[in-house]
Amino acid sequence: MTRDPFARAWIEIRGAAVRRNLRGIRDAVSPEVAVLPMVKANAYGLGVAGALEALEPEGPWGWGVATVEEGEELRALGVSRPVVVFAPVPPSLAARAVEAELTLGVSALGLLERLRAEAKAREKPVAIHVEVDTGMGRAGLPWDRAREWGPRVAELTGDEWVRWEGCFTHFHSADEGRGAGGPDSMTRQADRFRQVMEELSLSWEGPILPHLGNSAAALRRPDLVGRAVRPGIHLYGGRAGKELPAPEPAVSVRARVALVREVPEGTTVGYGATYRAQGPERWATLTIGYGDGLPRSLSNRGVALLHGQRVPMVGRISMDMTVVDITGIPRVRPGDVATLLGEDGEERITVEEMAMEAGTINYEIFTGFTPRLPRVWIPGDDG
Repeated sequence: MTRDPFARAWIEIRGAAVRRNLRGIRDAVSPEVAVLPMVKANAYGLGVAGALEALEPEGPWGWGVATVEEGEELRALGVSRPVVVFAPVPPSLAARAVEAELTLGVSALGLLERLRAEAKAREKPVAIHVEVDTGMGRAGLPWDRAREWGPRVAELTGDEWVRWEGCFTHFHSADEGRGAGGPDSMTRQADRFRQVMEELSLSWEGPILPHLGNSAAALRRPDLVGRAVRPGIHLYGGRAGKELPAPEPAVSVRARVALVREVPEGTTVGYGATYRAQGPERWATLTIGYGDGLPRSLSNRGVALLHGQRVPMVGRISMDMTVVDITGIPRVRPGDVATLLGEDGEERITVEEMAMEAGTINYEIFTGFTPRLPRVWIPGDDG
């Protein structure tokens, strides 16, 4: 049975906006800087196949993912460019990484040893990017002990089976403004990274590619990103950090109106009866809930758009339904389209607004949408 993606609730992503956002990153950095778009977590929850199609014409150097499984998915989709797995990988997955010709971020010598053994056994060379921990603390080889681990990395990459292709770090506060650990901490981390490169006698312009920055770093301190940049949230229309340029909005979340009711004063709605009609009101039931990834924390505080007007969510959001107060909007009928995120007429709900009301961050909003919502990529034009 063919599924109608617009029957109940869905996500729309404008591919042209995603491409223009990538161009904005390219414009922010030096023309010589390679671009490695991040498509982890199903392209931030928006659909990896659509992201690849939208961004491939821009000729990225490669793609960034978080897991071996994500890398295998890209290979199954026909991706031939380098695929770099950035999160630490258990040694037990080294064989699969070699078979899929993935590039692994290396944070431990044990993984590198296992990876070399698997590559040699299969006679399939593999590339690595060494992660250096300059302050993030979650992964990477320690920056202040480079003279201890550096020679071993060089030894394990000294033949045809493992090629040391890149070296990278993560800025922990690139998204923060001045006074919150942002620019000063970025300089400190970049200095530590450069010290590691010097101690290991690695040339900044040499064959090993140094890369330090994500979307926020590219927009805030493009001089510090190295020879490649790893944009993520900005591509998909989420603001990368405080005081940074806003990307072009790319994502909308829509749902149908299933039911319209006239209710008298005192009528309650939702589990726990947390909302009571303040007078005669008109309510619409939308076909979306927390089972679709709409944050339950928006209960009694979130909004939707109907006929270009903001309407408040009333009562607790259910797994499959959300009720909004449409009093004063008489034209609403079952089958109408409500916008939970995005634009309707002159009104817009940004992902940052939704995240603020839900008490979280824009990354979690995007990645929280469940598979029940069809992802509809709209090519559009690049005018």
